[in-house]
Amino acid sequence: MSGKTPFYITTPIYYPSAKLHIGHAYCTTVADTIARFKRLAGWDVFFLTGSDEHGQKIQQAAEKEGVTPLQYVDRIVAGFQELWRLLGISYDDFIRTSEPRHYELVQNIFQQIYDQGDIYKGAYKGLYCTPCESYWTKLQLDENGCCPDCHRPVQEVAEEAYFFRMSKYADRLIAYINEHPDFIQPVSRRNEMIAFIEQGLEDLCVSRTSFDWGIPVPFDPKHVVYVWFDALTNYLTPIGYMHDKVKFNHYWPADVHLVGKEIVRFHTIIWGCMLMALGIDLPKKVYGHGWLIVDGAKMSKSVGNVVDPIALIEEFGADAVRYFLLREITLGQDGNISRDTLIGRINSDLANDLGNLLHRTLSMAKKYRKGVIRKGAGRTDFDAALEEMAAATVKDYTAQMEQMELSAAIKTAWALISRTNKYIDETAPWTLAKDEAKAAELDSVLYHLVESLRVTSVLISPFLPVTARRIHEQLGCTSDFAAVQLADTAWGGTEDGHTVGTAEQLFPRIEIEK
Repeated sequence: MSGKTPFYITTPIYYPSAKLHIGHAYCTTVADTIARFKRLAGWDVFFLTGSDEHGQKIQQAAEKEGVTPLQYVDRIVAGFQELWRLLGISYDDFIRTSEPRHYELVQNIFQQIYDQGDIYKGAYKGLYCTPCESYWTKLQLDENGCCPDCHRPVQEVAEEAYFFRMSKYADRLIAYINEHPDFIQPVSRRNEMIAFIEQGLEDLCVSRTSFDWGIPVPFDPKHVVYVWFDALTNYLTPIGYMHDKVKFNHYWPADVHLVGKEIVRFHTIIWGCMLMALGIDLPKKVYGHGWLIVDGAKMSKSVGNVVDPIALIEEFGADAVRYFLLREITLGQDGNISRDTLIGRINSDLANDLGNLLHRTLSMAKKYRKGVIRKGAGRTDFDAALEEMAAATVKDYTAQMEQMELSAAIKTAWALISRTNKYIDETAPWTLAKDEAKAAELDSVLYHLVESLRVTSVLISPFLPVTARRIHEQLGCTSDFAAVQLADTAWGGTEDGHTVGTAEQLFPRIEIEK
């Protein structure tokens, strides 16, 4: 292990019953942005994502297609991994619950909890939602007698099953939540979980016999482990819970489980009780992000408004999609997806504000100084103000990123971009270039423009990794951009006599048909 402070962040592992949509892309992009920032700030980051591949729903879908469940999930998971490649997701491990390493861990944990008396055999008769892989009581159903999460019909099932004594840990879990106010975020999710527990926690059915696509119960193989019991343990598998205690103790407890708000209950209540039963610390934070709304309506397959992220990336580019999602949506709240708004952001923020700033700066450097940047002895009246704003921007941005206020951090970085554009108008380098007596001032202006863009490239790198690297290259920086750290935002990093590169368009404007 490195001497750096560890930081462990996870997405949920996604269910491969169909292609991923823009909501999954949003969650994973948020996690990736946080992971990239933490690496930038000097942390030892472990970023996990993956796929949750077992369960009745998968088995039924595979049978319908005439393939094995593994063949079915292999195809879909390959699509997941391609989407993450296109989006530039910098995960450290991709866990699949069908992997042998995960089988071993799940069976070990199931056996351990059984041996200590917290899993017992009984019979289950009740209501089950196959799409959500969730059990419900009649009181928990919605007004139509359907699943309260997905609002689809439930089935009455009756079968022999094993149960986890979740009720045993209810009081302890409530006490933990009250003692650790940051454990469940945002606060609205926390209040929902407290209310759910206070209704009374029943023991959880943790095995099934009506299908076989799952991990067999180690001591009773006609049973398969309940898919959520199986899935939640994924967070322990890649960090060495069973085979590498040094690695496990380094990274656990997880700093952030980032999940959709509809599965906060599983990640705080069921997972919390499981960890208590294992004698393992609970994660530091479970953060439930909001839903994506498409032009004012909740995204839904039944409505037909599911947005394909690959189509968006192919049309607009990955960084533009990342920027839009992170800029427009306040983490923890529902966010609206609009094609018109996306195009507007590309044209105004990316093409005009950032793209034009870079192009104007490099063009002037080439025209007036053949690309050579000198610190110079001259200063304009506006130089100090730009330097001060750059320092304040780094400070505010860092604080916002540490609080996972991603949209606010982007706005902070963009305020520096806007201020730098204004600086061009204030200093009028084209006028300075006409007066030889102003040569030193012109040098100072060009230096400040290049330096502001260099700082900006570092700040935007968690959000727009490809664009940030391109700016770095066009500025003529020869250092390895992957090695850049947040500390490199200190003013003055551009050396005297530095030669900039050639301007290339970052984002073409998109013409809107009228």
